[in-house]
Amino acid sequence: MPPLCGKGAICGILQACPGAGERTTFEHNPMPDNPQHRSEVLFPEIDPYEAGALAVDARHTLHWEVCGNPAGVPLVFLHGGPGGGCLPHHRRYFDPSFWRIVLFDQRGAGRSTPSAEIADNTTAHLIADLERLRQHLDIDRWLLFGGSWGSTLALAYAEAYPQRCLGLVLRGIFLARQSELDWFMHGMRYVFPEAWRAFAEFLPPSERSDLLGSYYRRLTHPERSVHMPAAQAWDRYEGACSKLLPPAEPLRKFDSDSASLAIARIEAHYFVHQAFLQPNEILANIARIRHLPCTIVQGRYDIICPPVTADALARAWPQAEHIIVPDAGHSVREPGITLELVAAVKRMQRKIRN
Repeated sequence: MPPLCGKGAICGILQACPGAGERTTFEHNPMPDNPQHRSEVLFPEIDPYEAGALAVDARHTLHWEVCGNPAGVPLVFLHGGPGGGCLPHHRRYFDPSFWRIVLFDQRGAGRSTPSAEIADNTTAHLIADLERLRQHLDIDRWLLFGGSWGSTLALAYAEAYPQRCLGLVLRGIFLARQSELDWFMHGMRYVFPEAWRAFAEFLPPSERSDLLGSYYRRLTHPERSVHMPAAQAWDRYEGACSKLLPPAEPLRKFDSDSASLAIARIEAHYFVHQAFLQPNEILANIARIRHLPCTIVQGRYDIICPPVTADALARAWPQAEHIIVPDAGHSVREPGITLELVAAVKRMQRKIRN
């Protein structure tokens, strides 16, 4: 168990301080969580005008779709997790008259096949898939939009292919450092003790000394009676900690068992392998992309991906716009997060027009 104080990872997470960082701005007035208001901020519902399945190797086939303006400026939405998949409301953060909006489900996620597959599923594979999809769609450069794990993948891809990027809009920053993994597995109990206790006590006492290893063994077990209860427990834990005002009763983040298994199994797979990145790899290579425009949107009370990580990215990338939403947690559905993401994309739109 990482220590609460001293030099431990959890202490480092807890020491995030409000107002740190010269480029932090507050452009958002707190507002109630009103679904109708969110709907008014987002663009209208839209259907894809094109969709397909891209076989990226002998095992994996990716579902992709495109909506908006066929002649518009390309933008790619990178979902979280890893393993989360894309949803219809993800199409609505962008002006469909200006953007050619690309969404795709990463390996093992959403409508990509095989579902919840972790073989040949690494960060390097996902970067290569993203580049292959760009070529398949005959796109020269595109704007990257990603939250949580989507921010990790956006940054890793941009560092690998900066010449293919117009810029980045990022939310709920996750850099996949060991301190962040330890925080997810252990540290969130200091804010959500009930959710963490249910997460830990799902396992028998003999397995609780290594939560990640024990969950990983269960989530990768071939028997449904073993892996599915573990997936549901993992999903409930993450869902309970995702919003500023959590529900009274713990809710699963995903409605279907297949979606719960995909995100839990693939997240655990990446966590066990430190997201297949070298320690501090993303920050170490940030000079490769400092010339690109970037907006970082971070919920002040994001417990899944605490603000200390966005702060570290903003300090390493002082040219980036860093916006703290004072009344938001982690979820992209938080009203303040929704407002700032839509506004950030509109600002990118104006930059590109100019």
